[in-house]
Amino acid sequence: MGNTDVLISGAGIAGPALAYWLRRAGITVTVVERAPAPRPGGQTVDLRGAGRTVMARMGLLEQARATSVDQRGIAFVDASGRHTARMTADSFGGEGIISEIEILRGDLGRLLYEATLPETEYLFDDTITALDQDDDGVTVAFEKAEPCRYGLVVGADGLHSAVRALAFGPESAYVRPLNVYTAWFTATDELDLDGWFQMYNAPGGLVASARPGRLPGEIKAGLSFRSPPIAYDRHDTAAHQDMMADRFAGAGWEVPRLLRAMRTAPDFFFDSMGQVRLDHWSRGRVVLLGDAGYCPTPLTGLGTSVALVGAYVLAGELATADGDHRAAFRNYDRVMRPYVGQAQQLPPGGASGYAPSSALAIRLRDLSMRSMNRWPMRNLLAAQFAKAGDITLPEYGHAPAL
Repeated sequence: MGNTDVLISGAGIAGPALAYWLRRAGITVTVVERAPAPRPGGQTVDLRGAGRTVMARMGLLEQARATSVDQRGIAFVDASGRHTARMTADSFGGEGIISEIEILRGDLGRLLYEATLPETEYLFDDTITALDQDDDGVTVAFEKAEPCRYGLVVGADGLHSAVRALAFGPESAYVRPLNVYTAWFTATDELDLDGWFQMYNAPGGLVASARPGRLPGEIKAGLSFRSPPIAYDRHDTAAHQDMMADRFAGAGWEVPRLLRAMRTAPDFFFDSMGQVRLDHWSRGRVVLLGDAGYCPTPLTGLGTSVALVGAYVLAGELATADGDHRAAFRNYDRVMRPYVGQAQQLPPGGASGYAPSSALAIRLRDLSMRSMNRWPMRNLLAAQFAKAGDITLPEYGHAPAL
């Protein structure tokens, strides 16, 4: 079997990015994805630091820039909509809380997916159900397709990775919850955002947000709350929406309008926030990439960067390992581990800074945000934002030097 036939689970961002680089190296790639087609829309993701460099090496940076969302920056608001603190998109060299290039997840995924065609085979509306490794390869069972043999299998299938569960063990052993639960959805109700990503906090650890989408009249909304661990069915959308309506009843600001829009949103998505921590990202012929192996959580703004960089490094190490996947996986870990460690460090305040629990804590957080451009807050934030570029990307033969 060798290592020239690779199966990737997940067609979001990390999976197609890896497929692109592997095909450049002459490796045959199949991508399996549970969704019936590439997922459109979604919320915005940040292109920062080394992630931008990888996109430039792919020749896709300017396309990403052209399809990015036009935002003035982030504004924290009170119940009346008054700005209590804000940071413009050009702050910290375009690498602030709202980065200079923010693109809808679906738009970025589409760019990467199209860049892999027609050389990459995609199996949509399917998922991996079993992995059987031996010295020569991996026999993979699918929910719908017939079993097939591959040289290597890559789990790029997110926080709740099926590949990680099959090859490494239960999610509870590797996902560290932040005790934050979030719903994302698209609304078309007209809110006067004036180009700002507006974020509202209410006591009880409640966060409501609304930001401009790419299309006229489109709003990307979010509702988050802090809570001790709760049991819920990840696939029961109606229950998730009822939970949000109960939690945010009487929260103020534009929350009633957002709750109404939530009920009819075509892309409602609910999940918990958690970081993925593993001592090793590979087991035999199976390796993890992106959120499946080292999710930093949305609070860091670095998930897209580590996914793009991880795909570039993993492909580069496989391409230069002369068929020795063990050496490639070791080098992938060696190059990426420090970068991931930095990316997983939460910004000042962590979950409590994002979702303060009391009115006093909200006022103190806003006070610190108003000091963003003054010492010592500026230095703390500058260090957080600099993490996106805190890696020297190796020069591999499959990628042009810039």
